[in-house]
Amino acid sequence: MAIVDIGSNSVRLVAYEGMTRAPTPIFNEKVLCGLGRSVATTKRLHDDAVEKALRALARFRVLCGLMQVASVHVLATAAARDAENGPDFLARAEAAIGHPIELISGSREAQLSALGVMSGFHDADGVVGDMGGGSLELIDVRGFELGKGVSLPLGGLALQDTTGGNIRKASKVVRDAFAKAEPLERLKGRTFYAVGGTWRALARLHMTQKGYPLHVMHGYTVAPKDVTDFAKIVERVDADTLESIEAVSAARRPLLGYGALLLEEIIRKGKPKKVVISAQGVREGLLYEKLSNEERRTDPLLSAARELNLLRSRAPMHGEELIGWTDKLVASLHLDETGEERRLRHAACLLADIGWRAHPDYRGEQGLNIIAHAAFVGVDHPGRAFLALSVFFRHVGLSVDDISPRIRELVTTRMIDRARILGGAMRVAYLVSAAMPGVLPRAPITGHGGKLVLALPGDLAALASDRLLNRVKQLARLVGREPLIQNGR
Repeated sequence: MAIVDIGSNSVRLVAYEGMTRAPTPIFNEKVLCGLGRSVATTKRLHDDAVEKALRALARFRVLCGLMQVASVHVLATAAARDAENGPDFLARAEAAIGHPIELISGSREAQLSALGVMSGFHDADGVVGDMGGGSLELIDVRGFELGKGVSLPLGGLALQDTTGGNIRKASKVVRDAFAKAEPLERLKGRTFYAVGGTWRALARLHMTQKGYPLHVMHGYTVAPKDVTDFAKIVERVDADTLESIEAVSAARRPLLGYGALLLEEIIRKGKPKKVVISAQGVREGLLYEKLSNEERRTDPLLSAARELNLLRSRAPMHGEELIGWTDKLVASLHLDETGEERRLRHAACLLADIGWRAHPDYRGEQGLNIIAHAAFVGVDHPGRAFLALSVFFRHVGLSVDDISPRIRELVTTRMIDRARILGGAMRVAYLVSAAMPGVLPRAPITGHGGKLVLALPGDLAALASDRLLNRVKQLARLVGREPLIQNGR
């Protein structure tokens, strides 16, 4: 399946592996055409931008054929919606791409953006803002509930056009528009989800300047005070003078100031608890909308972890059994595990064996890198680091000295402790089962009084060894119990 998004600033093709709860992009290309560059003042799409967009669409048509895409959906947004010559452009665009084009309204765009955030975050709660070139959509999202969206003519290109490139004039335009922006009135103390290329570019610049240890955009979280401080700098200076500006494409740089201004005003007006970058928006919202209600409510992290488990583990069913095996262990130890910690533990069990094809000396490192940088959704950056560390400990051992200090910056002391316990349990599990299914349900490890007991049935009693006992001892020390391997029952 592929989606072509004809936006005010860019025209993009994204092809996905298939219709799943956590769709994996297999091809992603954008062309910055600037269709909306002069629409606010001239009411027309510029001829050069139109020709550039048509060439991109013709290329995308050929690419979809090469990839044998079964279903192509084409969306057009603010620029084509607002321009007087929009209908003529859309007719030519349909001929170029070879598929019908859906011209979506501002409220429809807001809804799809919110569905994209709903798809990409576990139990989302806040206001979604989708900043494009021609418009800004705002909509409330709470779990699986959507509020009424609004569309404002505050896209980067629109602001640049109507104010003649004057940031101070743009500030007044934004404040006036936000005076009646109802979703922002419900933002206080909640999360603002920032969607759109300009805001992602700002986040990339902030991430680079900060030396952030994880180069994953989705879920990047910034405190409001940090956002406003950074925004003021971006608004004040020429973009090309900013430190690490090479992280942002030259075509995107002139719009950074407007993106910064909008974020600053959103924080001033709405007073959110945090700002979170979403790499998912309209396109992913459209895919999510096509799922059944049952599929929509599936956990996106666990769905993605199951897919990776199926693709890369020796025996995928073993990962499923590891979930139940560690469930019994945690329950018997009476660990005060939260719901979020439980879902992270389950995901880690599914990912525990994905690095097995690497050389034994590098399995821990490879597993950590795959998980830390995978295209997962439904998990924040600390949670992603927890998953990576759990699998790292499972392969390398339980010493914290071997952990990258950069990854440790992302997690709490409690998360490191839980990752070591889970890693220690996995080290026992894989030595008992050789990663094969059907073994762990017959060889539980549980806490009994002051002991940690690994029970081996009679036909598996010969699995007991000094090496296995040492691993049980390591885990027992972490949970404050005495180790015991119980044979023959």
